[in-house]
Amino acid sequence: MRFVREETGKADLNSYAPLYRFSIDQPTLFWTLLWDFVGIRASGERDPVLIDDEGMAEASWFPGVSLNFAQNLLRFDDERIAIRCHDGDGEHEPVSYAQLQRRVAALAAAMKASGVREGDLVASLLPNVPDALVAMLASASLGALWFACPAGLSARAAGELLAPLAPKVLLLGDQAELPEVELPDPAVLLFAPGHAPARAMPAGAIALPEFVAPFVDAELEFTVVAFDHPLYLTRSVLPANRGEVLVHGTGGTLIQHLKELVLHADLKREDKIFFHAGNDSMAWYWLASSLAIGSTLVLHAGSDLPPDDSSLWDLVDELGISVLGVHSLWLDAAARTGLKPVETHRLLSLKTILTAGAALAPESYEYVYRDIKQRVLLSPLTTGGDTLACFALGAPILPVWIGEIACRGLAMKVEVLDESGDPLMAEVGDLACSAPFPSMPLGFCNDDDGQRFFAAYFSRHPGRWCSGERASLMARESLRLGE
Repeated sequence: MRFVREETGKADLNSYAPLYRFSIDQPTLFWTLLWDFVGIRASGERDPVLIDDEGMAEASWFPGVSLNFAQNLLRFDDERIAIRCHDGDGEHEPVSYAQLQRRVAALAAAMKASGVREGDLVASLLPNVPDALVAMLASASLGALWFACPAGLSARAAGELLAPLAPKVLLLGDQAELPEVELPDPAVLLFAPGHAPARAMPAGAIALPEFVAPFVDAELEFTVVAFDHPLYLTRSVLPANRGEVLVHGTGGTLIQHLKELVLHADLKREDKIFFHAGNDSMAWYWLASSLAIGSTLVLHAGSDLPPDDSSLWDLVDELGISVLGVHSLWLDAAARTGLKPVETHRLLSLKTILTAGAALAPESYEYVYRDIKQRVLLSPLTTGGDTLACFALGAPILPVWIGEIACRGLAMKVEVLDESGDPLMAEVGDLACSAPFPSMPLGFCNDDDGQRFFAAYFSRHPGRWCSGERASLMARESLRLGE
């Protein structure tokens, strides 16, 4: 707020509500100021920020800008720990930011030598381990796309999902079955054994250490791409879109995530952030973007952390986790168990608890402040469905209201609409976004005319993103999910 006041002379921007209104009323100025505030590395002319002559889905963001996603995430090169990872057998060796740069450079050089180019796809069946982050960054450094296949799929289901995507590189871990898919020629099948003793390497696969060995001294190189160049593919989480794969853009994902992490989650370099989620979820992509801030990412690749024992809270104390993310249903279940971490753990480092997924039960708000920690920010969030962005979430300068999400995300014109598309206040309706936002997906794979994409998100309320989630907007501008 201070930065925006200094840059614009708007003295009234001294609380969240006027800052939010400014971000909605002047999106071009807001996103440009945010760009400077979070220090995005790019080249080219930033004006105009967006072109919105044809409607929300046709908006063009920063059309004159070129950048590289991995370059922005790898801005640090020192001995501070970038990644810590636990599994059922203990902790993997921590990875520093300097080591991360070297590992990404080696893998990127190896993939480039094997024929991976801008626009190719790198797909992964790896668990939530550092190798997955390294491979994502290496693919992004080349301008290639990244797709994490959802965990738990059978070999046949994984093959059906991957076949139309035609990955040039496919990474497998200890637990993954070899999917029944014919890879393009030439293509590379990589095997990255985990912390535990590896099973036998699949036929035709190359061990990851062997693959990168000739390139361990490679220098980092970055292929610059357009702001809206494809970066991630994700499978839709909505039942109505079963089988659909979304395409997410490079620059939009970066600037949206940095806005949320820096301003809404108050993430700083000294923080250690953990999200209890798989690496095919929105949370994993959010977590990956935390590298741009220089925080320490904590991964968990082992057996689940059940809500009825102290495993997760042990991890918080052991590693000094300060920003903790869990699914809302996990926290609801923990509240029902009667477990009281406040009595058994110190939790001195913990400053923020994020929850994603369904609406968090009102009893869970009480549980957090009674049985976990009093001085903590509880921040439920909602993505609006398939966006890799937060429609609504918390803010460190706002109160926490039981049963509600504290605020709409900055520059997200989120409304609750009735059946006719008119805005509602304090009544249940359709959760929608009525103005362009930079991380809106580019479309569905293999949907050249965009008809399936438009039908999925813009048919209920033309010109507005709506995935079917129900909510109510309260008079204090907080949001309540559900009927």
